[in-house]
Amino acid sequence: MKVKLLLGLLLLTSALTYAQTRDVSGTILDKSDGSGIAGANVTVKGTSIGTATDANGKFTLKVAADVNSLVVSFIGFISQEVDITASNNITVSLEASASELAEIVVTVGRGSQRTLTDTPLPVDNFSVVELQTTGQISFDKALQYRVPSFNTVNTPVNDATSLFDPYEIRNLGPSRTLILINGKRKNLTSLVYTQTGPGRGETGADLSAIPTDAIKRVEILRDGASAQYGSDAIAGVMNIILKDSYDATSVSITTGSTLNYGGLAYGVNYNSGANFGKKGFVNYHMSFNRQEPAIREDKIDALSDARDLTDNTPYSISQVQSYLQKFPDGNNKNGSPDNTSAKFLVNGAIPIGANSEVYFNSAYVYRKTQSNANFRQPYWRIDHGLLHTTNASLPDYTSNAYGGGVQPEFDIDKANGVYKGYIGYQPSFDGDLSDYNGTLGFRSQDIGGWKQDMSITVGGNKMLFTVNNTVNRSLRANSPVSFKPGGYSFNHVVGNMDFSKSVRDNFFVAFGSEFRTESWELIAGDTASYSGEGANSFPGFQQRNAIKATRYNIGAYLDLTWDITEDFLIAGTYRAENYSDFGAANVFKVTSRYKIGDTFTLRASVSSGFRAPTLHQQYLSLSQASFSGGEIVITGLSNNYSREAQLLGVPRLKAEKSSNLSFGFGFNPSRNFSLTADYYSINIDDRIIYGTEVSNAFVNNISFFVNAAETRTSGVDVVANYRNIALGSANLNVNLAGNYTLNNELVGGWQAVNDRIGLPIFSQTTEALLISSRPQYKFILGGDLTKGKLALNLNNTLFGPTKFNNADLSGPGDGSKDLGIEFLPKILTDLGLSYNFNTNTTFSLTIQNILNVMPEYEMKAMNATGESILNDPAAVAEQISYITFNGRYPILTYDGSHFSQMGTTFLAQLSIKF
Repeated sequence: MKVKLLLGLLLLTSALTYAQTRDVSGTILDKSDGSGIAGANVTVKGTSIGTATDANGKFTLKVAADVNSLVVSFIGFISQEVDITASNNITVSLEASASELAEIVVTVGRGSQRTLTDTPLPVDNFSVVELQTTGQISFDKALQYRVPSFNTVNTPVNDATSLFDPYEIRNLGPSRTLILINGKRKNLTSLVYTQTGPGRGETGADLSAIPTDAIKRVEILRDGASAQYGSDAIAGVMNIILKDSYDATSVSITTGSTLNYGGLAYGVNYNSGANFGKKGFVNYHMSFNRQEPAIREDKIDALSDARDLTDNTPYSISQVQSYLQKFPDGNNKNGSPDNTSAKFLVNGAIPIGANSEVYFNSAYVYRKTQSNANFRQPYWRIDHGLLHTTNASLPDYTSNAYGGGVQPEFDIDKANGVYKGYIGYQPSFDGDLSDYNGTLGFRSQDIGGWKQDMSITVGGNKMLFTVNNTVNRSLRANSPVSFKPGGYSFNHVVGNMDFSKSVRDNFFVAFGSEFRTESWELIAGDTASYSGEGANSFPGFQQRNAIKATRYNIGAYLDLTWDITEDFLIAGTYRAENYSDFGAANVFKVTSRYKIGDTFTLRASVSSGFRAPTLHQQYLSLSQASFSGGEIVITGLSNNYSREAQLLGVPRLKAEKSSNLSFGFGFNPSRNFSLTADYYSINIDDRIIYGTEVSNAFVNNISFFVNAAETRTSGVDVVANYRNIALGSANLNVNLAGNYTLNNELVGGWQAVNDRIGLPIFSQTTEALLISSRPQYKFILGGDLTKGKLALNLNNTLFGPTKFNNADLSGPGDGSKDLGIEFLPKILTDLGLSYNFNTNTTFSLTIQNILNVMPEYEMKAMNATGESILNDPAAVAEQISYITFNGRYPILTYDGSHFSQMGTTFLAQLSIKF
């Protein structure tokens, strides 16, 4: 199938005819002094076809005969569109641009420059082309290979988590990064990530729902910004700018696969629209994508499986060995889920008079995923004590006695067609996700000298689950084989009013207000999904836990910016908010910038911040199926309004509080080179954590959310760009970006958390998930080489070490561990090639992880007992079996890695403009 699709793309490409061409030449000048600008970009409008000017500002470019416009741009200058219908020789004078600080994020049009060197805040700026060259299908994974401080996780077991991959900036979780679409707040996902992995207890916006091809650029403010935006902006703000003009109708066809494990991906993206009037436009996008599951076949250790899943008698051991000799992987499907999605998006603006407009955008995403639980081998006793003895046969789970109807796997002698016997069954988990957002607003540029922006935004996310090919053992013969275990829903409505004015040439005033309502719902499953033991592999949500919770908040801010001199700027923001459920919050921010000449800038900021507890965290109650030593353990999560919480003395949640400090510099000695470095320090008090299970005389194995942690995080971000390096007739751009975490600690350690709350809710395992489960550092070194119609992109991403203290490792039982594991630093190399056949047709091929690098971990001793274990190979093997489920997950363990266990992956794309 892969070969056929790739061959089809190549045949389609070869069938395209070359357009007649002509040469266009000219000179690009600096308007201020008339000198030539070296390294200015000259591109055909709406394409990546172009060239750079020489040392004297001159260029020559071969274009198709039907090309009418070129776009000329350079860092620090205002881009120009130039008509070339009347002449093949042009002279263009570019005017210097002044950076512009919007209320939300610095918005600039400075070519491919990523970080602005002359702003008072550290801001990354990525074009859609930079995201597409990663070769990643989803938007969140593309960011993983472009933003050093941004990380996602790859886990070996997928159920509801296949619908939300917890990401984070600066090791602070998805809940502490605010996501905006065209400057307006994006809705949260409805899911709380409850697995024992990075992001535990967190929620955030669904970044994978955003179609990459509909994006113009992405701006990431790497600084605390609660004063500007309200809750959630402790680590920073990501503003996703949608395409805001219509250049051409485009269609792109993609296909790809892993090298060794399948996982065929294919899709089509369509983008079109129209321009009207001087500034009016509408741009719309549709995409349909499918990614089939990529499956590893890892060998299971028979003796370990017999130890954990049977009575471990000689007869049982022989049965397990016999089964795994025939099926070494136990028929287990370890890999990525099946994923199908349809995405629709529209963005537009309608001018009203000369200075006003009505603007709008909306998006809808439907995604369906299917993942697999662990294969139920006949000897597996996880189905609640169905142990066989030396005289018993293996139970047939398809019989009426055990809820018949499960689609079993059978061993068939293909030569004779003879049924050999029952070999188990595979429960599956289906997730149906709907995510939508929309904004309608009015913007005016001049009403009595004031700019105003008024808007209303709606958004929502809903997940519904289905569990197939399994049974509820408690119901015996009455058990169905398909269950509806329930789901979640979240919605919000946001109203914004913003006003701003330059009251003097050097003094800027902005103020505004936001009103927001939120609603979150836990949807109960069908009765069969939760009765008794519940559906095997994923018990349903009980009716008694079903709830719909709402709240509202209102906030206002005042922002003042004063250019004391041409070089010295100082700005301050104050914000007050009031929430209906937990009360008030008041935060501030002070920012300053000082220029030393035209090439060096110092910048700093200090701020306070807050994060409101989500409705999810306040009201979620459920019975959760989780793995521990190969066993499914049903544990309870009670919300902070429950009777269980009252019996344990657990208080209701309140807002987290933060203090942020950052300072750095920007160095821009030439038009082609820039360097920025920024230090940050983020302290969070009353951080909300998802605790482990506790018991007392009144409750048994209950967990809950609680404000119990104090964390301190500090690090350094570095970004360097060197552009327009002439290599003969080729042009090279080199960039280096890195994030290094200097400190990420839980104040007082996990024991201090337990002392603070008075219950043993935290352990060394959960402490590691909070502070060391993300790379200590990540650096990205890339180069883009262009020569004529050919472009080459080479990216190297260094993932630093991550550390875990898995719950299944040896420990004395007091929350501490004898052993930990550390994933070792690894470099992943990606290679991208693209070729412009003409102004309308481009073919690209990206090879991700070209050297087929895999995650690798080592065990580390935490104490003397751990040292003795590491000196005993048999004991080490036993510990590894605990964290890999006896070999089912040998690469990622239960903890997960920050890059894929699937190795080398290919992605090809053919793009056509009309």
